[in-house]
Amino acid sequence: MDAKSSDLSQLHAMVPPGDSLMTGGWRNERGDPSLGDMFASVRTTAKGSLWRKLIAFLGPGYLVAVGYMDPGNWATSLAGGAKFGYMLLSVALLSNLMAIVLQSLCTRLGVATGRDLAQACRDSTPRWVSIPLWLSAEIAITATDLAEVIGTAIGLSLLFGLPLSIGVCVTALDVFLILALQAFGFRWIEAFVVALLGVIALCFAIQIGMAQPDWAGVMKGFVPSSQLLANPEMLYLALGILGATVMPHNLYLHSGLVQTRGYGDSPAEKREAITLSTIDSTVALCLALTINASILILAAATFHRTGQHDVAELDQAHSFLAPLLGSTLAPTLFAIALLCCGLNSTITATLSGQIVMEGFLQWRIAPWLRRMITRMIAIVPAVVVTIWAGEKATGQLLILSQVVLSLQLPFAIVPLVLITASRAKMGQFVAPRWLTAIAAVIAAVIIALNAKLVWDLATG
Repeated sequence: MDAKSSDLSQLHAMVPPGDSLMTGGWRNERGDPSLGDMFASVRTTAKGSLWRKLIAFLGPGYLVAVGYMDPGNWATSLAGGAKFGYMLLSVALLSNLMAIVLQSLCTRLGVATGRDLAQACRDSTPRWVSIPLWLSAEIAITATDLAEVIGTAIGLSLLFGLPLSIGVCVTALDVFLILALQAFGFRWIEAFVVALLGVIALCFAIQIGMAQPDWAGVMKGFVPSSQLLANPEMLYLALGILGATVMPHNLYLHSGLVQTRGYGDSPAEKREAITLSTIDSTVALCLALTINASILILAAATFHRTGQHDVAELDQAHSFLAPLLGSTLAPTLFAIALLCCGLNSTITATLSGQIVMEGFLQWRIAPWLRRMITRMIAIVPAVVVTIWAGEKATGQLLILSQVVLSLQLPFAIVPLVLITASRAKMGQFVAPRWLTAIAAVIAAVIIALNAKLVWDLATG
């Protein structure tokens, strides 16, 4: 028996009586965890203050938060801010609140059952349902990767003058970054992500200071407007922001990442792990909201205020910042933040792709191979669009990718809500009825908005 098999055998042996791998609500044994080489690899402390315990759990939430500020989100936020000013800030806020609720359910599922969402879906549904769910998850990951490919390539182009078509191909090399970080351990991956998030936040803080937005208008923008449903164009961008904020692959990702902590198997330890992991993700998502709102505020304070309502391309926004803000530093900071977002997002896409494939299909292939397959699928349409339609079409492709994500959301949210509401599957960690009710309303709102979007597109 090799070392990895021995470690997994020890994992199964760790499960105490009364918490068997074959629980009443599940049809099959729990099996090996996704990201098995990272499972319970980060030590936690059972004693000390809440703050000391929390430090050990900080990390996964920030990897999840990366998905809420990826390059696709930039495109939708820039377009929304330029077109409608501060009005879509309310969508960013509501999307973030939805994300906090849904990610808390992911935490509960992963810690309580030892299964990620992909594994739970595979066990809970017949094959004719689980396969479409898997395909939906793969489509979402591909759409996410498409946004990362284009965003990273634009960042390289803005900073180093690299042609976009070449930059798209260069992004395939990011697999080596993932492999290098994984070799040092999961904490190094988290540290890298948090460091880049800090750079992004600093870049936008400086740009917002230069833009001098109308803060009264900003506050008013966080209040929902009835125009959202009356204006099809606003609804399209709103769904793009929603798809870029509440991302399907993040639900699979988070339910797997929380299991990187060695929190123990007793009910008390699991309950504390759920609490601390939820705090981690909530704080991280508040940071994501700050950055997302900053992108929209920057667009509203610069482009919308000066009458440039059609700014949707990232490179276009970059070129306009210097004359509008009177500083060459602003576009440089914009490009640096964009490149950091692309690098960060590629890490989370790799991990979520691995979790989805292993969970649904029980296929275990080398992470670099999985990464290359996903990246090649994303690179092909990006190259085709760049060559055929020109670089100016990339912004619309970014927004479209986020709408595709929104359309895929129900296929991840509905199973998550149903599974975490099942006492047979969750046992004493079943989601409270009030939490399930809120999550169900969120799912219903998203489905209804998606249906209206499809109807508007079908009827012109």
